Amino acid sequence: MNMTAAFVTLIDYGVGNLFSVRRAFEHCGAQVLLTADPTEIAQAERLVLPGVGAFANGMHELRARGLIAPIQEYARADRPFLGICLGMQMMLEISEEFGTHAGLGLIPGKVIAVPSSGATGAPHKVPHIGWNDIHYPVPGIQWEQTILEGLPQDASVYFVHSFTAFPADESHRLADCDYDGCRLSAVIRSGNLYGCQFHPEKSGENGLRIIRNFLALPAAAQ
Repeated sequence: MNMTAAFVTLIDYGVGNLFSVRRAFEHCGAQVLLTADPTEIAQAERLVLPGVGAFANGMHELRARGLIAPIQEYARADRPFLGICLGMQMMLEISEEFGTHAGLGLIPGKVIAVPSSGATGAPHKVPHIGWNDIHYPVPGIQWEQTILEGLPQDASVYFVHSFTAFPADESHRLADCDYDGCRLSAVIRSGNLYGCQFHPEKSGENGLRIIRNFLALPAAAQ
């Protein structure tokens, strides 16, 4: 992909480290607008939803600011969208974190707990924290013309999470990671809508490549 100068709207809803995300996008040449204005979000050229913490709290903050409908309106136009960590999880329909909570419904599926033990039955640490490799979820998946273009299989990125996205349709899995034999969604996709469970802004050159690829996605006609 050839990146051109891009405008990015970064959703400010009181959840997440916006400074590091903003700085990473600016480092990659983007002009960043930090906003909680519903009109600016609905009319964005490229939209980024970051986030850390609990699913219910994130959805509450979006709802309190009147941002759910504008995000859904934006997504229906299939313009470039990137959810990061909690932002990725909120793209799905439902979360099972501390009860059952409705998400944005941008991609069919649910959010479930990272298993407390590996494939052998031995317990492992949750949350899943640190560097891990991403790979094709099934044979035949290609990363060309996506935000993962140019990355090798087993590229290493930085994760911090206790819950994981479980798309209803396998075709919405773009990359997975393996955690002691447990299959976890690393990147999900539907058209121009992408979600990264890991933090690209904390993932070194691999993460910056993902951001540059996102900035290079052609903006859909509004």
